[in-house]
Amino acid sequence: MSVTTAASISGSSTGIDALRRQDPELAEILLAELERQSSGLQLIAAENFTSPAVLTALGSPLANKYAEGYPGNRHHGGCELVDIAERVAVDRAKALFGAEHANVQPHSGSSAVLAAYAALLRPGDKVLAMGLPHGGHLTHGSPANFSGRWFDFIGYGVDEESGLLDHERVRELAVTHKPKAIVCGSISYPRHFDYAAFREIADEVGAYLIADAAHPIGLVAGGAAPNPVPYADVVCATTHKVLRGPRGGMLLCGEELAERVDRAVFPFTQGGAQMHTIAAKAVAFGEAATPAFTAYAHQVVANARVLADCLAAEGFAITTGGTDTHLVIADPTPLGFDAKEARGLLAGAGVVLDTCALPHGEVRGLRLGTAAVTTQGMGEVEMARIAGFFGAALRGTQEPQGRTVREEVRELVRRFPPYTG
Repeated sequence: MSVTTAASISGSSTGIDALRRQDPELAEILLAELERQSSGLQLIAAENFTSPAVLTALGSPLANKYAEGYPGNRHHGGCELVDIAERVAVDRAKALFGAEHANVQPHSGSSAVLAAYAALLRPGDKVLAMGLPHGGHLTHGSPANFSGRWFDFIGYGVDEESGLLDHERVRELAVTHKPKAIVCGSISYPRHFDYAAFREIADEVGAYLIADAAHPIGLVAGGAAPNPVPYADVVCATTHKVLRGPRGGMLLCGEELAERVDRAVFPFTQGGAQMHTIAAKAVAFGEAATPAFTAYAHQVVANARVLADCLAAEGFAITTGGTDTHLVIADPTPLGFDAKEARGLLAGAGVVLDTCALPHGEVRGLRLGTAAVTTQGMGEVEMARIAGFFGAALRGTQEPQGRTVREEVRELVRRFPPYTG
């Protein structure tokens, strides 16, 4: 039985018709993208399908409003109603995650991290974060990113044998380097972070603790992952991914840091807030507070675990031996393919996913997530079938009745469409 059902977007047909008349070139691009999303398996770990209600807010007249500042203290007139919308979003975020303060203005997860650093650090400060080859994000010290240029990052990693975090090694690095802040978070670590252990390490060396929860925050909302809010000084997150809202970011913190965090977002790193996106975030927070979303979040994890087990049975090497989250990191090397080759073959079969660095070597793996397919209503049975598609696509074998993997993928997605209408 599916956790969620695909929703109708037929109400948008009037808008599409108007766009076709005014700008047929762009209208066809939009429709072609909808067809692409609706005809293949979307397994990119950072993507999901928002509800029609979220899409409606994104396309609302709030997109017209300039609103620099915060509710009750804007630099533009006519903000009475958008002030209400932002307050609703803030209140829902605080209630959803048990936070004393929330800032819902960051335009992205990277913008949220930038603001957290701006609130707590100064250029040149030392920061301890997961190294990029082990799953750290660009904002965790990449030399191509502002983080690596402005701050002195020290990277921690995972155990070579198990692929799991070694908290004692993290503590040793913290004691040695005395960082101003410690960041816990990853784009490809499929296990839960022990926020209490990181809090102890941060307290031991007098560091701020920043949780970059961009990936697990939706699972946190649904009670399927630990909540970093009670432990971290600042929590950075995205509002898309598993949370299933619009593309954007947010920050959660205690009252003692609220003013510093707010000023780091505006006026230090951003200008006018995107009020249509903030309204869409409010819609998503409301949806995430429902029992249906709780069931969804737990199904996302159940699906990921089955998918990991079945991919292992197909011959893939699974990082950490499984997953606690929506993430599955699979190495196709045992099947005779590198990640780039495997991704290309899977794309040809209608299976869309990412690659990521694997620790302790130059090899890359496949990074996939179950958030979007779970939104479509797929369950454990479908995950086993999807793993079979992986094996068949790489081995070049046909499915039953002589059908190609691409045909089987189309048929599966036809049964579980992301939207109807």
